[in-house]
Amino acid sequence: MFQFIKENSSLNKLVMLGIILGIAFGIVLPELALQQKVVGVAFVNFLKMLVVPLVFASIFSAVAGLGSLEQLKNIGLKTLALYLLTTASAVMLSIVVMNIFNIGEVVSAEGLSYDKAADVADFSGTEMLLSFIPTNIFQALAQGDMMKVIVFGILLGIASLYLKKKDHDSLLNLASALSNAMLKIAEWIIMLTPIGVFSLISFVVAEQGIGVIIGLWKYMLVVLGVLVIHALVTLPMILLLFTKINPYQYLRAVREVPLMAFSTASSAATLPVSMKVVQEKGGVSKESAAFVLPLGATVSMDGTAAYLTIAVMYIANLSGVVLNFGDQILLGVTVVALSVGVAALPSASLVMMVVILNQVGLSVEYLALIVAVDRILDMARTALNVTSDMVVTKTVDILGNGKNTINPERSETNVNSVSK
Repeated sequence: MFQFIKENSSLNKLVMLGIILGIAFGIVLPELALQQKVVGVAFVNFLKMLVVPLVFASIFSAVAGLGSLEQLKNIGLKTLALYLLTTASAVMLSIVVMNIFNIGEVVSAEGLSYDKAADVADFSGTEMLLSFIPTNIFQALAQGDMMKVIVFGILLGIASLYLKKKDHDSLLNLASALSNAMLKIAEWIIMLTPIGVFSLISFVVAEQGIGVIIGLWKYMLVVLGVLVIHALVTLPMILLLFTKINPYQYLRAVREVPLMAFSTASSAATLPVSMKVVQEKGGVSKESAAFVLPLGATVSMDGTAAYLTIAVMYIANLSGVVLNFGDQILLGVTVVALSVGVAALPSASLVMMVVILNQVGLSVEYLALIVAVDRILDMARTALNVTSDMVVTKTVDILGNGKNTINPERSETNVNSVSK
């Protein structure tokens, strides 16, 4: 036990060292940093390789293992309600902070262009709903269309509840074995994390350059400030409110998950690590992790929602448009609704941004001014997205079965018991 803790503690230190050295390497030797991108890409690809089979097997196992539709309804409603709560909290915090600091001086949109916006089709609620339904599950699996994979996994899990016990158990055992095998491969890949993080961070720093960051420092500071406040204040308050555990002790136990998300800038790529860490170090049951985390990797957008809210209000200031209280509330409601609705669509963040800018009457050309630092902010908001996943998963787990320990098998430190 102590050897395991020691090894993982050393790995966390190596990951932090990889981030620091990666930043330095990207600044001092940018040309070499750009050339070694293949190392980081290979690391992310190894993680993404596990996502589709892991999500499918985990979702099916979770639903089939619940035993009844009532249990599925119970855990499903709690999960969605908590994700809506955390996303809404992130949006409201963003609005409050932007009203306090009110950054962004008026800049003409003349000469600006953002070509990618032209590729975004008009938003359609009908198309959004249809995008949830897989017409060909093998195609969805091959393309990594996570929402369709999740929908099929849930339906198959429900169907298994109506099968004979022998057939149900056979499917459940197969899915559980597949999930465990994916987590074992994830364990091997995790050992490469310091190298992968070093490569990814150094490439981003070399590609973006320090000059771009300096030019948008106020905007970046506000975005990063909101993300940090939400991660260290709002989310812990929600966790404490619903579970009565020490939120910081729990977040410290699972801290390598947001570190991984920051370096990869992908919730999906982080999912294998999230599922392993939240069970082994966060004390979350396999059933809760298997259901909540795959869903969260697709629909949880606290960081993205906060970023979009700030970006839209910043662009409004750049264009000289004053958003009154009603406009800001409408903006918040739109961001929360879209954060869940467009999860199944390609380039979800871009779709959300264009839809929102069109709704409030702002020119999409202003995106050209802030897209230069989008990669860096994407890393930060992804880290917040998975932090929200960690909080929601722990909350659902405790509300569902009353467990309130962190790392019950591998650590001798437990959180304060829930008062009965």
